[in-house]
Amino acid sequence: MSDQRNLIAAIAVSLAILFGFQFVGPKLFPQYFPDAEPAQTTTTGATGTDAGTPAPTPGVTPSPGTTAGAAPAGAVMIPGTPQDAERMRQAAVAGGRVTIESPRLIGSIALTGGHVDDLTLTDYKLTLKPDSPKIHLLSPVGSPAPYYATFGWSADGEGVAVPTPQTVWQASGDTLAPDRPVTLTWDNGAGLAFERRFALDRDYMITVTQTIKNNGTAALGLHAYGLVRRIDTPQTTGFYILHEGPIGVLNDALKEIDYDDLQDEGAITATTGKGWIGITDKYWLAALAPADEGFTATFRHWREANRDRYQVDVLHGVGQVQPGAAASVTTRLFAGAKEVQLLDRYEETFGIPLFDRAVDFGWFYFLTKPFFYVLDFFYNLIGNFGLAIMLLTVCVKLIFFPLANKSYKAMSKMKALQPEMVKLRERFGEDRQKLNQEMMGLYKKEKVNPAAGCLPILIQIPVFFALYKVLFVSIEMRHAPFYGWIKDLSAPDPTTVWNLFGLIPFDAAAYLPDFLMIGVWPILMGVSMFLQQKLNPAPADPVQAKVFMFMPIFFTFLLGTFAAGLVIYWTWNNLLSIAQQYVIMRRMGVPTGLSLKRSS
Repeated sequence: MSDQRNLIAAIAVSLAILFGFQFVGPKLFPQYFPDAEPAQTTTTGATGTDAGTPAPTPGVTPSPGTTAGAAPAGAVMIPGTPQDAERMRQAAVAGGRVTIESPRLIGSIALTGGHVDDLTLTDYKLTLKPDSPKIHLLSPVGSPAPYYATFGWSADGEGVAVPTPQTVWQASGDTLAPDRPVTLTWDNGAGLAFERRFALDRDYMITVTQTIKNNGTAALGLHAYGLVRRIDTPQTTGFYILHEGPIGVLNDALKEIDYDDLQDEGAITATTGKGWIGITDKYWLAALAPADEGFTATFRHWREANRDRYQVDVLHGVGQVQPGAAASVTTRLFAGAKEVQLLDRYEETFGIPLFDRAVDFGWFYFLTKPFFYVLDFFYNLIGNFGLAIMLLTVCVKLIFFPLANKSYKAMSKMKALQPEMVKLRERFGEDRQKLNQEMMGLYKKEKVNPAAGCLPILIQIPVFFALYKVLFVSIEMRHAPFYGWIKDLSAPDPTTVWNLFGLIPFDAAAYLPDFLMIGVWPILMGVSMFLQQKLNPAPADPVQAKVFMFMPIFFTFLLGTFAAGLVIYWTWNNLLSIAQQYVIMRRMGVPTGLSLKRSS
């Protein structure tokens, strides 16, 4: 019995450390949470490298005078305010544009430089408010948070004129749309003609084909590149279980680099056959996936004009282009939402290895992704992710029903032995060694395994973590409603006991810390946990008994800041367990402790 209680205590403490520290840690120990207080930076217009001079050439270290260092001071602005939107619009219009129009993407390509630097996701908003702005993913230099992709050529040797950020391209059309590609052209006037063809699908993939035609008299050694650059360290969620920052799959291995680690390293380079490289946020991704095998991928950071620059780039070794010959390189640019099925489709269609790993499914990938697909299947069946979570819980319960039955029977036998165990404790008092010997003898005589009751808890832990990951990282769960006041299953229950769940006009969140914002569903979870404890055999040790009586309260506050979908899962799982255990105990003639009738 003590082994079982010790195990549960260890699990509770582990959960408290693992999850609780995420919420309390940034407030108590901000020095260990660099993303807890997002760095601020200036939001001045184009300067230095980003305004006109070329980016650090892929494969070459940053220019002299640039240094790696800490994040700049001040707050990073998140696009969304009317002032930010106007600045982005002005920056996007400057210099001439090719409009991007598709069912899921709108924006433009800059003719000066040929940058893809203005993209908005039409399906997603910043918040649930009706007037909330759309997610603006890529932004031009001069906007509050510049973030863009561009492509180009570098030449072996000097004296070869290649396109630069100041190059003004000519466009074959004014609108890029599905089934309506646009080609940008530029001639260097010295025998080299450059083309950059953009083709867009109906989702988030832009296929960029760069072609060079050597109309001169000498062979030239050329390299094609593509890059994604982000200026300033962005605000992140600050959860250590979620990766946000540079990411890629190189040589069939996932590589994730935090912003602060890249600041320390400066540059990380790898040569690979196939793969992809990009920068990820919690729900959004901008990534490059070369269509041809064999390229060099580099993660970079440097500082210039007192601002951090992060860049991921790919370099293709095209080789010698003979006179009268042409060479082409194709690179795919993904810029959009990390929808699991879409990433899987791109992985299969374009051969992009492990593209689904852009979604941080974590260590329990073997459970998390199947759980997602089951939830998505149920959602398509019944139209509500909350009900899908409850249906998934029932399926898990059915799969482990025989094992859980065995465990609950063992726990029922333990509870039936409670009177005998009380007598043993009174008889042997403080003689712990003798008491343990007698209790083990009683277990052996009654054929009871005191550790058998741990199995339901052990089964629930990986399910809990896997579902937690699905709710936390899957964009499909973002802004997914349940019923009543739950408008977003990926966010905490918005109600709170401090304003009587919305009955009185008091904004408790403005005065109290997050972990005190206890809503209806966390309270229901705590009540269900208390009822489940009443069914279990009480600890022989009175101190342990008091500690475990406190656990429902502890978990109510702990889960109060968790996603509402996870709290709904935990509550529903508890209710199913209570029903199963109650039926077993009644059949075995064991008192449940839940009866409201007074004993005579």
